[in-house]
Amino acid sequence: MSHDPESTEVKVSELPPIPSKRYFTIGEVSTLCVVKPHVLRYWEQEFAQLKPVTRRGNRRYYQQHDIKLIRKIRGLLYEEGFTISGARHRLGKKGQGVSAKADISEVRRELETLLKAISK
Repeated sequence: MSHDPESTEVKVSELPPIPSKRYFTIGEVSTLCVVKPHVLRYWEQEFAQLKPVTRRGNRRYYQQHDIKLIRKIRGLLYEEGFTISGARHRLGKKGQGVSAKADISEVRRELETLLKAISK
């Protein structure tokens, strides 16, 4: 399966901060993670850890931990060059697979965004 070259150009460290809300639609997650909705649906089939909440009409609602996991999967596949199988194996070794380093980078980005907002 080939990936969209546009989506692979953005590094995980350059992704926008995750807003502090409880649920996100597939469209919002697609924007936050720079991954197309059909790719997100495919990853749900390939990665057992990725299980968005489904509500009325089978609509998917993702939570913060899902977005962090999607960003980790994206980094493994697009930046580190893992195959789906390799990424699945790597995530299986680390539980949810969201590394402390990625969490720290994300917190730092969010803090920098907040600092810019209050400095205006």
